[in-house]
Amino acid sequence: MDKNSSPDQPYKIGILLINGFALMSYSSVIEPLRAANLLGKKHLYKVDHIAIENRQEVISSSGAVIHATGAISDNRDYDLILVVAGGDPSSFDDEQTFQWLRNKARHGVRLGGVSGGPVILTNAGVMKGYRMTVHWEHAAALSESTPTLLLERSLYIMDRDRITCAGGVAPLDMMHALQSEIHGPEFARKVSDWFIHTDVRPSGDPQRSGMIERFGTHHPAIIQTLEIMENHIADPLSLKQLALLSSISSRQLNRIFIDKIGQSTMSVYRNLRLEKAYNLIQQTVLSLTEIALATGFSSSAHFSKSFQEKYGSPPSFFRQNTQHKAQ
Repeated sequence: MDKNSSPDQPYKIGILLINGFALMSYSSVIEPLRAANLLGKKHLYKVDHIAIENRQEVISSSGAVIHATGAISDNRDYDLILVVAGGDPSSFDDEQTFQWLRNKARHGVRLGGVSGGPVILTNAGVMKGYRMTVHWEHAAALSESTPTLLLERSLYIMDRDRITCAGGVAPLDMMHALQSEIHGPEFARKVSDWFIHTDVRPSGDPQRSGMIERFGTHHPAIIQTLEIMENHIADPLSLKQLALLSSISSRQLNRIFIDKIGQSTMSVYRNLRLEKAYNLIQQTVLSLTEIALATGFSSSAHFSKSFQEKYGSPPSFFRQNTQHKAQ
């Protein structure tokens, strides 16, 4: 449960719609929330449709009209704000909106973007140091305009207090992950089943098939735990937290990992984080300190030691080789 919410209060979500948003992306966000309230038989989620101006009607790319129930000038409290945009989000240039997003970020509000929404979050300056994704249509231009981004080609990414999603039907998978986090995997599965969404995809799909091939197991607890790990690279969870989110005891989870993979749960987790760090060294111009933080290491010294144990050389060695190749 979010720090600003309690079991007795609804989780407050503000959906900031930008004219030209994709209706499919929006529906894939809003419908799981509606279904959760229906299946939970109470208002688990309170949703505001936010517009830039008061009482504005926001029009989707297909011409559907959504009547806003709030505006950025209302300054309401939210647990999560999701920016849903389509078309050419890079052309959106409203400084008032950017300031509003930055202000919410400073106050610890979780921010997210769907489809072209991550572009707007980037242009507002709130994505530095966060792993993120965006609809493939915008990925190349975004990488070129902001080369320091930790941009990945994933369905969605949940990195600490940022959530980004590629759009289309991917928000169905993202909302499943979010509802698993807030209300538990059993309830999230009920919501997904309501939409006959029986094959929930992991954030980095086709990561699931890749995980099965790489680790040689179809065990559902392992696959689910690996997905949770992928969503918590920068803010590593404890074994107890992983077990809780996977609906299994810590002891059972560790036993399954050792039996099926031959490594402890936390050893696998650390290797995933170090592999992500290796990729960031090869593919970005981020400093080693920034990479250490982005992969959940509290200090550069700890990062360097762990990296050298896995790869045989410190991260600075690989960074120097990468720079040499680029010259």
